[in-house]
Amino acid sequence: MSLLIPADLLPADGRFGSGPSKVPAGRLEALAATGRTLMGTSHRQPPVKGLVRRVVDGLTTFYDLPEGYEVVIGNGGSAAFWDLATFALVEQRSQHAVFGEFGAKFAAAARKAPWLGAPTVRTAEPGSLVLPEAEADVDVYAWTHNETSTGVVAPVVRPAGAREDQLTLVDATSAAGGLALDVTQADVYYFAPQKSFASDGGLWLALMSPAAVARAERIAASDRYIPAFFDLVGALKNTRLDQTYNTPAVATLFLMAEQLDWMNALGGLPAMVERVDASAQALYDWAEKASYAAPFVADPAHRSPVVGTVELDPAIDKVALTRTLVANGIVDLDAYRGIGTNQLRIAMYPSIDAADVTALTRCIDWVVERL
Repeated sequence: MSLLIPADLLPADGRFGSGPSKVPAGRLEALAATGRTLMGTSHRQPPVKGLVRRVVDGLTTFYDLPEGYEVVIGNGGSAAFWDLATFALVEQRSQHAVFGEFGAKFAAAARKAPWLGAPTVRTAEPGSLVLPEAEADVDVYAWTHNETSTGVVAPVVRPAGAREDQLTLVDATSAAGGLALDVTQADVYYFAPQKSFASDGGLWLALMSPAAVARAERIAASDRYIPAFFDLVGALKNTRLDQTYNTPAVATLFLMAEQLDWMNALGGLPAMVERVDASAQALYDWAEKASYAAPFVADPAHRSPVVGTVELDPAIDKVALTRTLVANGIVDLDAYRGIGTNQLRIAMYPSIDAADVTALTRCIDWVVERL
C-alpha cells in the first residue's frame, strides 16, 4: 500500500505539469455555461470572432504592445510554427542558439529545409546556456526564452551588433505569460496556450513587429512555394478580421481568453512575474538546502522561474517517490525524456500558487524520509 501523506501537508492543488498545465478551477464549468453559443458554431460567425478578438485584445493589453506590433493566431502549435518560419520568415540562413530539445527541433527544421542555406547552430549542454552572436550572413536569430526541457531561461535581447534587417525569433511557449519581456527586443515572440495561459494545445500565437510583418509579406510575394497551412500572411490577414484561416480549437481560445482576463485583472505581466518568482524562490531555496537534491541548472541566473528542474541523489528511488506522490494526488513531476539522471521537473506557471510549491517540497521531504 502507498504511503498516505498527511492531509495538512498536501498542496491545495497537486497539478505541477509543464504542459498541458493546470487549468484553474471553474474554467471548464465556465466553458460549459456557454452552452450552444460557441461550441459547434462556425468560426466565421460573431460568437467565435468575438472570442478571437478577446484573445487579441487580452494579449495586446497584457504585453502593452508597441505601435505597429500585431497579434497573429494560427493552427498547429509551436512545432508547426518552426516549419512555418522556414517557409515564411527565414530568407536565406538562420542562426540558432540551442540549449535544449525545443531549440534543437527548430534548428533541425531549418537544416532540413532545402531552399535555405545551412544554419549556424550554437549549442550548450543541457542545464547551461548559449546565446546568439552577431553574424553577417544570417537574416534570422532564433532561440528559446525558456527551455521547457531543461529549466534554463535566456534573456530576450537582440545580439550586440545585429543589423536592423536581421530578425529575432523567440520561442516563448513556456515563457509567455510568466517571464518579463521587452517585446521590442523580439521581432516574433511566438508561443502556444497550454502552459502559462492555462489552456489546451492546437494553436500558435505570435507577437510580430512591423519588420517581421514586412519580411513575411516580401517572402509571400516572391516565387517561394508556401503551403497554405504555413501561410503566415494569410494568418495575419485573418487575425485582423477576428478569425483564423482554418477552423480553430474554440475551447482552447475560450480557456485562454478566460486566463487573460484573470491575468490582466490581477495586474498583467508584472503581477504574473511576481507570482512565478515567489514559486521559484520556494523551490530553489528548498533544493539548495535539501541533502538529497540540488537544482539541475547550476548558475542561479539561468534557472527558470516557470519550469524548475531538480536533480535527486542517485540513491533516491525516483520511481517510488513519484508513484507515492501520484497516489496522493500530486502529479506530472517527470523530467523531460533524456534530461538529467534522476530528475524532477516542476511547473510554476502563474496559475500555480507559491504555497502549493512549498507544500510540494514538504511532501517530497516526507516521502523521502519514509522510503
